[in-house]
Amino acid sequence: APAREAAPASRAGSGLRLGDARQECKGIARAALRLDAAALDRLLLDAIRDHGLIAAWTEVIVPTLQAVGRKWESSGERYVEVEHFLSWHVSGALRRAAPDTVPDRPGATTVLACVPGENHTLALEVLSAALSERGIPVRMFGGALPVESLIAAVRRTGPAAIALWAQSRTTASRPLAQHVAAMEWGVRGARRSPLVLTLGPGWSGRPVPGTARPYGLADTVQALAGLASR
Repeated sequence: APAREAAPASRAGSGLRLGDARQECKGIARAALRLDAAALDRLLLDAIRDHGLIAAWTEVIVPTLQAVGRKWESSGERYVEVEHFLSWHVSGALRRAAPDTVPDRPGATTVLACVPGENHTLALEVLSAALSERGIPVRMFGGALPVESLIAAVRRTGPAAIALWAQSRTTASRPLAQHVAAMEWGVRGARRSPLVLTLGPGWSGRPVPGTARPYGLADTVQALAGLASR
């Protein structure tokens, strides 16, 4: 109700007023429906600048993506081009808002990758930007990284953590996550293993032994920032 949105105590999780967040979502969705590239870029970058990456993603961008997705699902897939258009511009805004690449620090790097068969990368893109903001070195490998390539990337980087994104249960491979979590490197007597984070709705249900599953972007960033500072 409008009165509830206007109430001073009615705020989203990070302090953004719910009414303001909903208004920004509507503006971004309308620009996407019009296929208005200039307006969409401006609105997305304004949201990131005004609220920060995590709040803009959680409270503005994700709800808008979900709303646009529901619209084409309920319209016989008439608006698929709008969803693709919006996703492309969100990716571009995240790249433009991200800080410079953080140089490697031995034992502090986080590897980000989608599991094989998974091409939804936006959540990893915002995680990459948020970690870079905090001075954490990131190696981003994007969508559908083959198993052998993931293993090679882990061995070459010796990361502190590996985040594996799966959008659906059909792509989430528990054996793969357990295999990566069991990897070790380093000299005998000082072997190290990575922290493996299983991210995305595909991992819902029974936890994967030997891995962690933080809730949401803020918790994921906090967990990885704490690991990198050790």
